[in-house]
Amino acid sequence: MFPSFSLRYAHLPSRMSAECAPTRVANPRLVAFNHALAEELGFEAAAFDATEAAEALSGNAPPAGSEPLAMAYAGHQFGNFVPKLGDGRALLLGEVINRDGQIRELQLKGAGRTPFSRGGDGRAPLGPVLREYLVSEAMHALGIPTTRALAAVTTGERIVRRLAEPGAVLTRVASSHLRVGTFQYFAVRKDVEAIQLLADMAIERHYPHLEPLSGGARYLALLEAVIARQAELVARWMGVGFIHGVMNTDNSTISGETLDYGPCAFMDAYDPRTVFSSIDERGRYAFANQPHSAQWNLARFAETLLSLLDDDHDRAIALATDAIEAFPEHFEASYGAIKRAKLGLERVEAGDEALAQELLDAMQAGHADYTLTFRTLADALEDQGENHGKGDDKHDGESRLVALFDTPEAISAWLSRWRERLTREDADAATIAARLRATNPAVIPRNHFVEQALKAADDKDDFAPFEALLAAVTHPFEEPEGELDYTQPPQPSERVLRTFCGT
Repeated sequence: MFPSFSLRYAHLPSRMSAECAPTRVANPRLVAFNHALAEELGFEAAAFDATEAAEALSGNAPPAGSEPLAMAYAGHQFGNFVPKLGDGRALLLGEVINRDGQIRELQLKGAGRTPFSRGGDGRAPLGPVLREYLVSEAMHALGIPTTRALAAVTTGERIVRRLAEPGAVLTRVASSHLRVGTFQYFAVRKDVEAIQLLADMAIERHYPHLEPLSGGARYLALLEAVIARQAELVARWMGVGFIHGVMNTDNSTISGETLDYGPCAFMDAYDPRTVFSSIDERGRYAFANQPHSAQWNLARFAETLLSLLDDDHDRAIALATDAIEAFPEHFEASYGAIKRAKLGLERVEAGDEALAQELLDAMQAGHADYTLTFRTLADALEDQGENHGKGDDKHDGESRLVALFDTPEAISAWLSRWRERLTREDADAATIAARLRATNPAVIPRNHFVEQALKAADDKDDFAPFEALLAAVTHPFEEPEGELDYTQPPQPSERVLRTFCGT
């Protein structure tokens, strides 16, 4: 059933990880399995057996050929450096080669204590496991680089966080779990050999076009590539209103994939100051602060590479500084292109950034929903007066858009400027509306729907709401069908103001 494992990370020097067997659980049950991803990874679909999968992916009987290990890493957590973190509740099984010839790592999250657990139980509650499953698969469907969810297994045991909750194990798939914190772990120990091994693995795995380079140029190019990829990643997050919530250096990947969906959330009403994470009391990782946080994390990555960049320390610092100072340019280029696409613009004009910012300002002033505003632009452009499925009343597209705002004057004036700008596009209204709908999602994992699905699973062992929401968020550009309209923002009583990481 399982594909063959390779053990690339396990074969690195032993100081880079700790072998560790998963802790057995009482009664594993497979509650979610990503069959499409499994097929990509080379699983034998005809041999699939839910009971065998539950035993393997709970950690009770790890797949043949795997060698579970906990990876060593450090990290800045909300700006405070912790020299030894590591996988405290996750175990890397090994790597597989998918059907496209790409390396993918399989990791069990919530598989019990490891040498890095620091007094924790190494377990994961069901709610955060399902949240990561939902949101990571939604991000993949939105075209945003991310780890993926292969499976969720309940353990038949209860674990205590704020309350006693059902336990679960997530199987996470990533191109790698190399983080800024991985490099920091060895930099603080002045282990240059390990840093170079990690850098070479990162190049081989994620940036193979850099392989011909040698010496300091090789590792400077790696730094520059990671900076560019992280800048684009954060721009993509912001394009869909995503707030990571815990952008510590141990959650900042070298691959440019989104890692760790703890206290993450998507904005409803637009406000750049939005924070959901219960542990982000000062708003360090608020929506608008994410680019700055990413650049700060990358500066910490650059520090770990100094010994590889140049034998002259001052010269190495100068090279790293120049690379880090290029981050805003990379970010603005990516984010600017995303905002133009969200407005239906393909041509580039000098006033486009101001036009996008004026819409965001109007949204903030009018407490308008971020996702619905952009999605409804297509309706406002076509202005067909179609029935929007809310009773018998017909509302034209512009009226539906204006109704999202507490202050309609701001958006009405903006719409005139936007329509005038569209006259200089080489496309008609129908074509622009079509590309707007292909860019601006109808469905995101809205916090209130996520919480409803998790509560049903936690309290009633009812996974139907989870499955329905998963089906909707993995087709984000399609209008959902079914009893619940997953496009709708929460009512005041449904608003989720705080999210929790589950550790």
